Formats: sequence, structure tokens, C-alpha cells
Amino acid sequence: MKQIVAIVKPFLAEKVITAISQFDVLELCVREVKGFGRQKNYLDRYGENEYSLVYVPKVEIAAWVDDRLVDAVLQVISEISRTGRPGDGKILVLPVGETRF
Repeated sequence: MKQIVAIVKPFLAEKVITAISQFDVLELCVREVKGFGRQKNYLDRYGENEYSLVYVPKVEIAAWVDDRLVDAVLQVISEISRTGRPGDGKILVLPVGETRF
């Protein structure tokens, strides 16, 4: 079993969650998070004013899936969440040693 953690842009989160739900997912958690990657922060423009967003809003989606589904889930997340612009986020795959429910 693996835990897949995807950090995605907020407007893509619902599409990613819907797509992941089509697989046999043992557990799924969603959190609103803030942070930055290589872009550090960015300057945005609203009307005539410019403002800096030090922490970029993101959504963290964590899913626990069987080993045989990892590649398919990663493919779906990548296809949906990749926009080609800075700040697309990251996908992490972590081993799960033991689970108890």
C-alpha cells in the first residue's frame, strides 16, 4: 500500500478528487494548505493595484491506494492538475508500513 499526496491548485481540486474516487481508494483526505515552491512567492495584479502573495493557496489531497493502482492514480492526477504554469504543485508517493482501522 502507498500514500499518494498531491498538492494542487484549488480550482483543480474537485476534478482530481472526482477522478481519484473512481479507483478503489482505501482512504482520502483533503486539506486547504498554503506554501510555496521554487517560485517562492509571486506578484499578482488586481485592478490597478499590485500585491504580493507570500504563501500561495493550494489543496493537499492524500489518498491511500493499493500498490497495483499507484501508476494509474498518478497518471490521472498528472493529466488533470498539470497546467504547464509555475505553481502546479507536487505529487509524493510514500510507503505505508501498517494500517489499522
